[in-house]
Amino acid sequence: MTSLLYLGCPHSERGEVEQPLAAGNLSVVWADTEAAALHELGRRDVPVIVDLSRGAAALQVARDLRAHHPDLLLFAVVDARRPDLTIEAVLTGVADVFARPPSARRVALAIDRELNYASPGSIADAELEDAALYHHSPQMREVMHVIARAAKMRAGVVVRGEDGTGRQVVARAVHAAQLKNDASFIVVDCAAREAEQLEAALFGAVLPAREGSGTPRGLERLTRGSRIHAAIGGTLYVQHIADASTRIQARLARVLRDREAILVETGQPILVDVRPMTSVDASIDVALEEGRVREDLFRRLSVIRIDMPALRNRREDIPALANLFVHEICASLRVPHKTMSRAALSLVSALPWRGNATELRAVLEAVLRSVAASRNIGIEDVLSHIHLDGGAVAEGGRGTLREARARFEREYIATVLEQHQGRISEAARALGIQRTNLYRKMRALNVNRRIK
Repeated sequence: MTSLLYLGCPHSERGEVEQPLAAGNLSVVWADTEAAALHELGRRDVPVIVDLSRGAAALQVARDLRAHHPDLLLFAVVDARRPDLTIEAVLTGVADVFARPPSARRVALAIDRELNYASPGSIADAELEDAALYHHSPQMREVMHVIARAAKMRAGVVVRGEDGTGRQVVARAVHAAQLKNDASFIVVDCAAREAEQLEAALFGAVLPAREGSGTPRGLERLTRGSRIHAAIGGTLYVQHIADASTRIQARLARVLRDREAILVETGQPILVDVRPMTSVDASIDVALEEGRVREDLFRRLSVIRIDMPALRNRREDIPALANLFVHEICASLRVPHKTMSRAALSLVSALPWRGNATELRAVLEAVLRSVAASRNIGIEDVLSHIHLDGGAVAEGGRGTLREARARFEREYIATVLEQHQGRISEAARALGIQRTNLYRKMRALNVNRRIK
C-alpha cells in the first residue's frame, strides 16, 4: 500500500476522501499545519497532497514545502469554485492538480508517473487517457456524473462531441467503472475497412444462416475469431457507424436485439452479453435523416447519451491538462521537465482550440521541441507556434495584421477577465502586466469585465 501525506483537508471531508483512496491501495497520513507536514517529511519521504481550499495561504504552504524539500512529489486539490487556483498551483510547481474529492485512480497514476519519470516510455497509457477527464469545469463534472450513472447499467452508450474531445476515453471510463479488469474493450472503426473486411471482422468469415439450415431462424452466426465474440462480457465500441453498409448495420442491430447468436464452431446458440457504445459528432443528425444510419441500430447504441464539451468550453481544465502534456512530452523527448510561465498558461487557457486536446498537445510538442535548451516556456514561445490565419488564435483572413493582432488581444484579455470573474488585479497578474496597463488596454480595445 502506498502512503501519502494529505495537508489541509477539512476534518468534515476526511471520511469522504479516505475511503476511496484506501480502496485504491493508498493510505493517508493527515496533517493540519505546515509544521506537522514538515515533521512527517523529516521522518520519511512520501508524496504530499496540499488542499488549496484556503487559497493564497495554502499556496504559500506548498511553496514552503517545495523550498524545504526540492525533490518532493507534490500535488494539489483544487475546489471547483476556484478554477483560477489551478494556474497558481501549476506555477507553484505541483506535479498534478486534482478536483475535489480526488480520484484514487488519478492519484495513484500520477504518483506512478512521477516515480517513473526518468524512463521516457514509462508513463502509463491509462494516465494519458485520463487526461481528457480532468474535471475542474462544471461541464466535465456533469460528464463524470453521467459516466457514474452509465456504469450502473448495461445499456448502449453514445458519446457525442467534436474530434479530439476524448470520446473514446469516456467510453473506456464507463467500461472500466463497471466491468472487471479482464473484460475486453473491443474497438471497431467502420471507416477503416472495406465492407467485406468489416463484415468479416465483426461477425467472422461466415454467411448469414439460411432458412431450413437447422439453426434457429433469425439468429446471426458468429465465429470465435470475430470482434463481436471477443467483446462478449465486455464492450463493443463502434466508430464511424455511418460508414458501415446497410447490410452490416442490419446484422449488428439483430445481434444487439436478440442478444443471442449461433456459434459456427459448435452450431449452438450462445448468449451475446455485449455493451455497445459508439462515438459521434453533430453530423449524426444528418446521417439519421438521410437514412445512412439505421434508427433501430442507433436506438440500441444510444440508450444513454454523454455529451463531451469542446476544450474551449471547459477552460478551467486546460492548465492542468497542459501541464500533464508538457510532462509527458518532456519524457518522450528525453529532456528535463519544463514549466510554463503564468502568461503562457493564461494564453493556452484562452485560445479556442478548435482541434481540442489533440491540437493543444500538438502545439505544446512543437513548442517544447523549439525550447529544448530552456527550462521555462514563455508566452512568446507559444505565440511563435500559433497562427493568425485561421489557426488557434483568430478567424483568419479578415483585415490587416494589426487588426488581427488587436482582435486576438481583445479576445485574450476578455477571456482572462472572464476566468478571473472580472477581478482586475488577478487578471493583470495572469496577463503579466500592471493593473494600470490593463485598464488602459481595456479602454483602447473596448473590453468590458465579464462576470459569470
